[in-house]
Amino acid sequence: MTTTDARRAPGPAQVEAAKRGVYVAFVGAGFAFASWASRIPQVRDRLELDPAALGLILLAIAAGSVIGLPLAGTVIARLGSRRTVVVMSLVLAASLGVVAVGSVTGVAVLVAGLFVMGLSNGAWDVAMNVQGAVVERHLGRATMSRFHAGFSLGTVAGALLGAAMVHLGVGVPAHLAGVAVLIAVLVPVAVRGFVSDVHVYDDGVPAEKGSALTAWREPRTWLIGVVVLAFSFAEGTANDWLGVALIDDHGTSETAGTLGFALFLTAMTVARWFGGGLLDRYGRVQVIRLLAGLAVVGLLLFVLGSPELAFVGALLWGAGASLGFPTGMSAAADEPAAAAARVSVVASIGYCAFLAGPPLIGLLGQQVTVLRALTVVAVLLGIAALVAGALKPPAGATGTPV
Repeated sequence: MTTTDARRAPGPAQVEAAKRGVYVAFVGAGFAFASWASRIPQVRDRLELDPAALGLILLAIAAGSVIGLPLAGTVIARLGSRRTVVVMSLVLAASLGVVAVGSVTGVAVLVAGLFVMGLSNGAWDVAMNVQGAVVERHLGRATMSRFHAGFSLGTVAGALLGAAMVHLGVGVPAHLAGVAVLIAVLVPVAVRGFVSDVHVYDDGVPAEKGSALTAWREPRTWLIGVVVLAFSFAEGTANDWLGVALIDDHGTSETAGTLGFALFLTAMTVARWFGGGLLDRYGRVQVIRLLAGLAVVGLLLFVLGSPELAFVGALLWGAGASLGFPTGMSAAADEPAAAAARVSVVASIGYCAFLAGPPLIGLLGQQVTVLRALTVVAVLLGIAALVAGALKPPAGATGTPV
């Protein structure tokens, strides 16, 4: 049995409060990131950056995340998921303030702010996934995919707000400063309802917290990481290249290319919201293998079909890629004592796809066109389907959706 530090399981009202807090954490993280991303064109113009310089500046976020994700397990083991989200949300809010200043004063300040944003976002991401897995375990049903749908909704809200700010002529500093205040106030208050993520045995003795170093040496954790990496690659590649491929290779208009990407995001968000029922009914392994196949079919339609079929392909691609990341987070957290360490490792492996995916497709695209380069995604999804058996809960894991 899994209980809290108070030696008893939280009641239904506590779990519901924790669930609401997790939703706010996911929505807030997506909202904060998309708020910055929505103003990149204005920052580029204000600082007179060419594409190469902008690309190097954006690497600062990736560099921060690469450090923050592996360290998150150790931080959460010391502070707990609630305090980690509180601290990192405040740090991220402060970094948004620095980015706001850097957007008008110069590259050095901007890079510093983006690096800290990536660092804090990485640890925040792992911590909210750990708490999401705790809530999922107490509820006894798959809910992680809905939390990730919340992140998607947060990005949509952030992007829409950014578009509104541009339309109204609100400057980048005022916009990002306002978002920073909103994050600093709402997220720490909302996550006060988090329940303990410390595992306590039936005799009341707290379990030893898992070591991040040990987690890096576990075959099952690595296999889960491979599944997450493949699905993250499928998602990240669409984020960066789907619209480009529609416009450049399928010959659609820029508006149609944007609508194709929106179709992908919509399919992914809807599938994440309703996917929990499928996981509860059929289990992780069968569902993830089915979705990997669905995504491959969508990719093939997108790559080989007519422009009209490409839109159908984008829809299937988005739905198929939807549950890999959240399901991997749940699987990594099956055993509560080692949840923080394993989620940190799996997230680190998965995020490599977001870092390596765009340049890999770009390099291949120069040789064979972006459209054909996208077939690499189908290969990775096939590998994920082969190793998806690792997602099955280990023997002895209790209260875990299968």
